[in-house]
Amino acid sequence: MTLEIITDPALQGTTHGFFTRKGGASSGVFEGLNCGYGSSDQHDVVTINRARVADAMQVQTDRLIGVHQIHSADVMSVTGPSHSAPKADGLVTATAGLALSVLTADCQPVLFADRRAGVIGAAHAGWKGALNGVLEATISQMEKLGAARANTAAVIGPSISQRNYEVGPDFRETFLDIDPSYGRFFVQGQDDRFHFDLPAFGLFRLQDFGIGTATWTRHCTYADPARFYSYRRSVHHKEADYGRLIASIRL
Repeated sequence: MTLEIITDPALQGTTHGFFTRKGGASSGVFEGLNCGYGSSDQHDVVTINRARVADAMQVQTDRLIGVHQIHSADVMSVTGPSHSAPKADGLVTATAGLALSVLTADCQPVLFADRRAGVIGAAHAGWKGALNGVLEATISQMEKLGAARANTAAVIGPSISQRNYEVGPDFRETFLDIDPSYGRFFVQGQDDRFHFDLPAFGLFRLQDFGIGTATWTRHCTYADPARFYSYRRSVHHKEADYGRLIASIRL
Protein backbone atom coordinates (compact mmCIF):
# COMPACT_ATOMS: atom_id res chain seq x y z
CA MET A 1 0.00 0.00 0.00
CA THR A 2 1.21 3.49 -0.82
CA LEU A 3 2.21 5.81 2.02
CA GLU A 4 -0.17 8.66 2.77
CA ILE A 5 1.66 11.90 3.54
CA ILE A 6 -0.08 15.11 4.63
CA THR A 7 1.73 18.29 3.61
CA ASP A 8 0.95 21.97 4.13
CA PRO A 9 1.44 25.01 1.86
CA ALA A 10 3.01 26.95 4.74
CA LEU A 11 6.06 24.66 4.48
CA GLN A 12 6.30 24.79 0.69
CA GLY A 13 9.91 24.60 -0.43
CA THR A 14 10.88 21.99 2.16
CA THR A 15 10.45 18.26 1.94
CA HIS A 16 8.09 17.49 4.79
CA GLY A 17 5.16 15.35 5.77
CA PHE A 18 2.83 14.17 8.48
CA PHE A 19 2.61 10.44 7.75
CA THR A 20 -0.62 8.61 8.42
CA ARG A 21 -0.71 4.92 9.41
CA LYS A 22 -1.33 3.85 5.81
CA GLY A 23 1.31 1.96 3.86
CA GLY A 24 3.13 0.27 6.72
CA ALA A 25 4.12 -3.31 7.50
CA SER A 26 2.78 -3.59 11.04
CA SER A 27 -0.22 -5.74 11.97
CA GLY A 28 -2.72 -6.17 14.79
CA VAL A 29 -3.36 -3.05 16.87
CA PHE A 30 -0.31 -1.53 15.13
CA GLU A 31 -1.65 -2.17 11.63
CA GLY A 32 0.05 0.23 9.28
CA LEU A 33 3.05 2.54 9.55
CA ASN A 34 3.97 2.27 13.23
CA CYS A 35 7.29 4.06 13.64
CA GLY A 36 7.71 3.79 17.39
CA TYR A 37 10.43 1.53 18.80
CA GLY A 38 8.91 2.33 22.19
CA SER A 39 5.85 0.28 21.31
CA SER A 40 5.64 -3.48 21.79
CA ASP A 41 5.51 -3.97 18.02
CA GLN A 42 8.17 -6.16 16.41
CA HIS A 43 11.44 -4.22 16.24
CA ASP A 44 12.25 -5.46 12.74
CA VAL A 45 8.84 -4.39 11.44
CA VAL A 46 9.22 -0.89 12.91
CA THR A 47 12.60 -0.74 11.18
CA ILE A 48 10.92 -1.55 7.86
CA ASN A 49 8.35 1.19 8.45
CA ARG A 50 11.01 3.76 9.30
CA ALA A 51 12.97 2.79 6.19
CA ARG A 52 9.88 3.53 4.10
CA VAL A 53 9.64 6.96 5.72
CA ALA A 54 13.34 7.63 5.11
CA ASP A 55 12.89 6.67 1.46
CA ALA A 56 9.94 9.04 1.15
CA MET A 57 12.05 11.80 2.72
CA GLN A 58 14.88 10.94 0.31
CA VAL A 59 17.47 10.26 3.01
CA GLN A 60 19.39 7.26 4.27
CA THR A 61 17.80 5.61 7.31
CA ASP A 62 20.53 6.88 9.66
CA ARG A 63 19.70 10.42 8.57
CA LEU A 64 16.12 10.16 9.75
CA ILE A 65 16.87 11.77 13.10
CA GLY A 66 14.70 11.54 16.18
CA VAL A 67 14.92 11.92 19.96
CA HIS A 68 13.85 9.95 23.02
CA GLN A 69 10.74 11.98 23.83
CA ILE A 70 10.05 12.78 27.47
CA HIS A 71 7.32 15.48 27.38
CA SER A 72 9.88 18.19 28.13
CA ALA A 73 10.79 21.61 26.77
CA ASP A 74 14.29 20.41 25.83
CA VAL A 75 15.42 20.99 22.24
CA MET A 76 18.55 19.63 20.54
CA SER A 77 20.54 21.16 17.70
CA VAL A 78 21.80 18.37 15.43
CA THR A 79 24.43 18.29 12.69
CA GLY A 80 24.52 14.60 11.80
CA PRO A 81 23.43 11.06 12.70
CA SER A 82 23.81 9.85 16.28
CA HIS A 83 24.20 6.31 17.64
CA SER A 84 21.73 7.05 20.42
CA ALA A 85 18.63 9.20 20.69
CA PRO A 86 19.10 11.97 23.28
CA LYS A 87 16.28 12.76 25.68
CA ALA A 88 14.47 15.80 24.30
CA ASP A 89 11.25 16.83 22.57
CA GLY A 90 12.50 19.11 19.82
CA LEU A 91 15.22 19.16 17.17
CA VAL A 92 16.63 21.87 14.93
CA THR A 93 19.23 21.87 12.18
CA ALA A 94 20.77 23.94 9.43
CA THR A 95 22.44 20.87 7.90
CA ALA A 96 21.15 19.79 4.50
CA GLY A 97 20.31 16.13 4.07
CA LEU A 98 19.04 15.50 7.59
CA ALA A 99 15.37 14.64 8.11
CA LEU A 100 14.20 15.67 11.57
CA SER A 101 11.34 13.62 13.00
CA VAL A 102 8.99 13.34 15.96
CA LEU A 103 6.52 10.64 16.99
CA THR A 104 2.98 11.24 18.23
CA ALA A 105 -0.32 9.52 18.99
CA ASP A 106 -2.56 12.45 20.00
CA CYS A 107 0.10 15.02 20.96
CA GLN A 108 0.99 17.77 18.51
CA PRO A 109 3.69 17.08 15.90
CA VAL A 110 4.97 20.51 14.88
CA LEU A 111 7.24 21.15 11.90
CA PHE A 112 9.09 24.46 11.48
CA ALA A 113 10.99 26.11 8.64
CA ASP A 114 12.73 29.39 7.89
CA ARG A 115 13.46 28.75 4.25
CA ARG A 116 15.28 32.05 3.83
CA ALA A 117 17.79 31.15 6.54
CA GLY A 118 17.88 27.44 5.71
CA VAL A 119 16.91 26.31 9.21
CA ILE A 120 14.27 23.73 10.15
CA GLY A 121 12.84 22.27 13.33
CA ALA A 122 10.49 19.61 14.66
CA ALA A 123 8.79 19.37 18.03
CA HIS A 124 6.67 16.92 19.98
CA ALA A 125 4.22 19.08 21.93
CA GLY A 126 1.79 17.37 24.24
CA TRP A 127 -0.03 19.46 26.80
CA LYS A 128 2.89 19.36 29.22
CA GLY A 129 5.54 20.24 26.64
CA ALA A 130 3.41 23.02 25.16
CA LEU A 131 2.68 24.46 28.60
CA ASN A 132 6.35 24.33 29.59
CA GLY A 133 7.55 26.02 26.38
CA VAL A 134 8.83 23.41 23.92
CA LEU A 135 7.44 25.37 20.95
CA GLU A 136 9.15 28.59 21.98
CA ALA A 137 12.35 26.69 22.80
CA THR A 138 12.38 25.20 19.29
CA ILE A 139 12.08 28.63 17.72
CA SER A 140 14.81 30.01 20.01
CA GLN A 141 17.16 27.19 19.04
CA MET A 142 16.43 27.87 15.37
CA GLU A 143 17.32 31.52 15.91
CA LYS A 144 20.72 30.45 17.26
CA LEU A 145 21.30 28.89 13.83
CA GLY A 146 20.34 32.09 12.01
CA ALA A 147 16.57 31.82 11.67
CA ALA A 148 14.24 34.75 12.29
CA ARG A 149 10.95 34.01 14.01
CA ALA A 150 9.11 36.48 11.79
CA ASN A 151 10.24 34.47 8.76
CA THR A 152 9.50 31.09 10.32
CA ALA A 153 6.45 28.96 9.54
CA ALA A 154 5.14 26.28 11.87
CA VAL A 155 2.53 23.65 11.08
CA ILE A 156 0.78 21.56 13.71
CA GLY A 157 -0.07 18.16 12.29
CA PRO A 158 -2.74 15.60 13.20
CA SER A 159 -3.54 15.92 16.92
CA ILE A 160 -6.42 15.15 19.24
CA SER A 161 -9.20 17.70 18.83
CA GLN A 162 -11.06 19.49 21.60
CA ARG A 163 -14.19 17.42 21.05
CA ASN A 164 -12.31 14.25 21.97
CA TYR A 165 -9.95 15.56 24.65
CA GLU A 166 -11.88 15.27 27.91
CA VAL A 167 -10.01 16.23 31.07
CA GLY A 168 -10.72 16.67 34.76
CA PRO A 169 -10.82 19.82 36.88
CA ASP A 170 -7.28 19.32 38.21
CA PHE A 171 -5.94 19.37 34.65
CA ARG A 172 -7.70 22.68 33.99
CA GLU A 173 -6.45 24.15 37.26
CA THR A 174 -2.87 23.39 36.22
CA PHE A 175 -3.32 25.80 33.32
CA LEU A 176 -5.27 28.42 35.26
CA ASP A 177 -2.61 28.50 37.98
CA ILE A 178 -0.12 29.64 35.34
CA ASP A 179 -2.41 32.06 33.52
CA PRO A 180 -6.14 32.50 34.23
CA SER A 181 -6.67 33.55 30.61
CA TYR A 182 -5.91 29.95 29.58
CA GLY A 183 -9.46 29.14 30.64
CA ARG A 184 -10.55 30.07 27.13
CA PHE A 185 -9.02 26.82 25.84
CA PHE A 186 -11.51 24.76 27.87
CA VAL A 187 -15.22 24.18 27.42
CA GLN A 188 -17.53 22.59 29.97
CA GLY A 189 -18.32 18.92 29.49
CA GLN A 190 -20.53 16.58 31.51
CA ASP A 191 -20.51 16.92 35.29
CA ASP A 192 -17.08 18.20 36.37
CA ARG A 193 -15.36 17.37 33.07
CA PHE A 194 -13.90 19.78 30.53
CA HIS A 195 -12.70 19.55 26.95
CA PHE A 196 -9.26 21.00 26.20
CA ASP A 197 -8.30 22.50 22.83
CA LEU A 198 -4.68 21.40 22.46
CA PRO A 199 -4.14 22.64 18.87
CA ALA A 200 -5.62 26.05 19.67
CA PHE A 201 -3.31 26.31 22.66
CA GLY A 202 -0.33 25.39 20.47
CA LEU A 203 -1.30 27.98 17.87
CA PHE A 204 -1.67 30.62 20.57
CA ARG A 205 1.78 29.89 22.01
CA LEU A 206 3.38 30.07 18.58
CA GLN A 207 1.63 33.29 17.60
CA ASP A 208 2.22 34.92 20.97
CA PHE A 209 5.95 34.25 20.54
CA GLY A 210 5.93 36.19 17.27
CA ILE A 211 6.26 33.43 14.69
CA GLY A 212 5.52 34.50 11.13
CA THR A 213 3.03 31.76 10.23
CA ALA A 214 1.30 29.17 12.38
CA THR A 215 -1.41 26.76 11.28
CA TRP A 216 -2.98 23.38 12.09
CA THR A 217 -3.82 20.76 9.46
CA ARG A 218 -7.15 20.21 11.30
CA HIS A 219 -6.92 16.41 11.43
CA CYS A 220 -8.07 14.71 14.66
CA THR A 221 -6.13 11.59 15.57
CA TYR A 222 -8.83 10.21 17.86
CA ALA A 223 -11.68 10.58 15.36
CA ASP A 224 -10.09 8.78 12.39
CA PRO A 225 -8.81 5.30 13.31
CA ALA A 226 -8.28 4.31 9.67
CA ARG A 227 -5.62 7.01 9.25
CA PHE A 228 -4.22 7.79 12.69
CA TYR A 229 -3.03 6.12 15.86
CA SER A 230 -4.42 7.51 19.11
CA TYR A 231 -3.25 6.77 22.64
CA ARG A 232 -6.53 7.94 24.15
CA ARG A 233 -8.62 5.86 21.74
CA SER A 234 -6.52 2.79 22.53
CA VAL A 235 -7.24 3.29 26.25
CA HIS A 236 -10.97 3.70 25.65
CA HIS A 237 -10.99 0.54 23.52
CA LYS A 238 -8.89 -1.32 26.12
CA GLU A 239 -6.23 -2.19 23.56
CA ALA A 240 -2.89 -3.50 24.82
CA ASP A 241 -0.79 -0.88 23.03
CA TYR A 242 -0.88 1.69 20.23
CA GLY A 243 1.19 2.76 17.25
CA ARG A 244 3.13 5.97 16.81
CA LEU A 245 2.73 8.33 13.88
CA ILE A 246 5.78 10.07 12.44
CA ALA A 247 6.22 13.59 11.13
CA SER A 248 9.38 14.70 9.38
CA ILE A 249 11.02 17.66 7.62
CA ARG A 250 14.31 18.19 5.81
CA LEU A 251 15.98 21.01 3.93
